[in-house]
Amino acid sequence: MTTPVRTHPAATQALLARLGAAKVKTDEATCFAASFDNMRLSFMPEAVIRPDVEEDIGIVLKLANEHKVPVTVRGRGTGNTGASSPIHGGWVIHLDHWDKIEIDPISAMATVQPGAITAHINELAAEHGLFFPPDPSSLKYCSIGGNIATNAGGLRAAKYGVVRDHVYALEGFLPTGEKVTWGAPLRKFVSGLNIRDLWIGSEGTLGVITKATLKLVNKPKARRTFLLACRTDEGALEAAAALMGARVNPAVFEFLDTQTVEAAEKRRGSRVFSTAELHGVEETHAILLVEIDGHPAALAEDAVKVRAWIAQYAVAFRETDVEAEAEALWDIRRTCSQAMYALGNAKLNEDIVVPFRSYVELIRYTREVRDRVGLATPTFGHAADGNFHVHIMYDRDNPEHCRKAEQAIYDVMKKVVELGGAITGEHGIGIAKSPFLRLQHSPAEIGAMLAVKRALDPNNILASRPDLRAPQRLGASSGQGHPRLDKH
Repeated sequence: MTTPVRTHPAATQALLARLGAAKVKTDEATCFAASFDNMRLSFMPEAVIRPDVEEDIGIVLKLANEHKVPVTVRGRGTGNTGASSPIHGGWVIHLDHWDKIEIDPISAMATVQPGAITAHINELAAEHGLFFPPDPSSLKYCSIGGNIATNAGGLRAAKYGVVRDHVYALEGFLPTGEKVTWGAPLRKFVSGLNIRDLWIGSEGTLGVITKATLKLVNKPKARRTFLLACRTDEGALEAAAALMGARVNPAVFEFLDTQTVEAAEKRRGSRVFSTAELHGVEETHAILLVEIDGHPAALAEDAVKVRAWIAQYAVAFRETDVEAEAEALWDIRRTCSQAMYALGNAKLNEDIVVPFRSYVELIRYTREVRDRVGLATPTFGHAADGNFHVHIMYDRDNPEHCRKAEQAIYDVMKKVVELGGAITGEHGIGIAKSPFLRLQHSPAEIGAMLAVKRALDPNNILASRPDLRAPQRLGASSGQGHPRLDKH
């Protein structure tokens, strides 16, 4: 643990004088706890502020502008890219305790504070037969403010859309400290420029969210789950494209390549499908997990199409509409993230997106990288929208492994852009993907983004991009434990 560097002592004293020691903490333990997210790179802030009322946030931002103090907004710290790490020190505004949730069942809307846990929103909405569709894998502990900041998606994104598709209005503060409202709790609102959507996905760089009005939808009355094995990765991805072409709109459609399945089976201690189910074949198969939902009558019609598709592409399958049995089918998908560590004690993990036409080329390229650098490249993700999680597994204590992993992930990101894809689908940019931003965007595009940033944040107060300062590395890193190479 590193003691915070006090580069703005006068400003912090002025902050303490305005808000008091109960709201402003400068001790080492509090600052360290707010210094990193799930990327596990620590940058110590000078102070952590836990505001009680909105006025406190305005005071913090105005003082920050007056004294040129960097400010980072933090929810529950579950992000994977370092976006909530205070890379330039300064102050952290901590909002995990801002967690009120109000459900309006008539309008099918939820009014929430940014610290509200995503799963809790759904628990309350379910009492009225409603739900909030975006479902990142961390929904049981991530906050809605972070979901909005990264425009999160999740397993159901292909059918129901991402967070941006479910936000009616945002309230909060400009980086300069003025209170603003973008949109309204209305189904139609076209007054003025759509700055609401600029805030969504901006990772806390354009404003501080204090309240959001969310769109809820009717909770599906029924669901049916299918788990199937395909002989090869390419065969599974070709099958995925065929199902989407059959005009079936699955709520969930997951792909696990053979490297992922092999690791998951090792962790489970058993095969997903028995040798008998696979007709005596011993080798590992790629896996597809399909879930359809909706009204029982529509579900029955889609199930007929899915079964016909399975008959054409699968070598083994299981099907159920029983909740407990469906959870058993889901076990393989829930196992795969931690199972990766059977292939290496650390990983670089990127949530890329590619178009349907590039699925097979992408998976072949990940295997080409594996063969070239000698590191496993397990890949899984959302087959319905092309949002795959590509991993480079390595030994963090082996310098050569670290070098190869960095080069491999750069090569993968470059290939993704060449394929017409995107360097991120739901995790955001943060620290992890800043080196890749210029692969995706032209100088003119980045210039336009910077112009918006300068207009809203003239003193560059909120969540500026990384510089060359070396982060503290956490020995307990469970994943992305070292920074990307700046030269990329």
